[in-house]
Amino acid sequence: MHTVAVLALDGVIPFDLSTPIEVFTRTRLPDGRPGYRIRVCAETQETDAGSFTLRAPWGLEGIEGADTIIVPGTANPEAPLAPAVRRALRAAAENGTRIASICSGTFPLAATGLLDGLRATTHWAAAGLLAATHPAVEVDPDVLYVDNGQLLTSAGAAAGLDLCLHMIRRDYGSAVAAHAARLSVMPLEREGGQAQFIVHDYVPTPQGSSFEPLLGWLQDNLADDLTLADIAARAGTSTRTLIRRFREQTGTTPLQWLHRARIRRAQHLLETTRQSVERIGAQVGFGSPTAFRDRFKRTTGVSPLAYRRSFS
Repeated sequence: MHTVAVLALDGVIPFDLSTPIEVFTRTRLPDGRPGYRIRVCAETQETDAGSFTLRAPWGLEGIEGADTIIVPGTANPEAPLAPAVRRALRAAAENGTRIASICSGTFPLAATGLLDGLRATTHWAAAGLLAATHPAVEVDPDVLYVDNGQLLTSAGAAAGLDLCLHMIRRDYGSAVAAHAARLSVMPLEREGGQAQFIVHDYVPTPQGSSFEPLLGWLQDNLADDLTLADIAARAGTSTRTLIRRFREQTGTTPLQWLHRARIRRAQHLLETTRQSVERIGAQVGFGSPTAFRDRFKRTTGVSPLAYRRSFS
């Protein structure tokens, strides 16, 4: 039987902790046998889990011999990783154990150095912090999970379910995974990634910056067919100077800023109105419905209609 060790670090998020326990415990093989044995492990006798204190039945020795280790998220992703936990995870990795993280659990996993040079994800709201804290990790904030073979990471909350179902499919095939998905009242595959859940705020206008009036003008004219030359003319500068100064003050290019603002406006209209996708695309400045659908899907991971079904 496949043994899964769920590692409860101090400040563990209860939802992230319970997700793999519930999903793997309920998994049944075609002959009715359980597919997994669960060990809940912790470094200390008592672990802070926010609203309650957890007493895990296993210490770090429970990690030894496990086929899979799950590292759930913690309330403070920047908390230093205990040396004993670091040693235990690295030793498990050297022995070929599969290790997966849920949500901010990517932070302690990254702190071991095991994710250096690899693509990884975490909750979109913490992706910037992960990239800054662990620059050797290639952070992808748009996906629900990343499978590097031995090392896997997932985004926040429900994405832990997606990752667990993915691992079940790897271990026992689609039929067993589909049954586990039905018990969890989850689709085996969700459309799109976590990009559709990201709050794409308008790129902040730097207060007092020389481009503040320009950004306000762009926001008021999203529906117009604006070119880089148009924006440079409005700013009273050359296109080359515009691009350089715009990136310095906003961190992106004028056209990227414009595309992002248009998609955010489109998201708002899809959520709050019954206007057709074609009409919304025209309202936010796309020359054709095809161009709008393509850009929207590249940004959010789903089509405008799928987004409306989820969020209207």
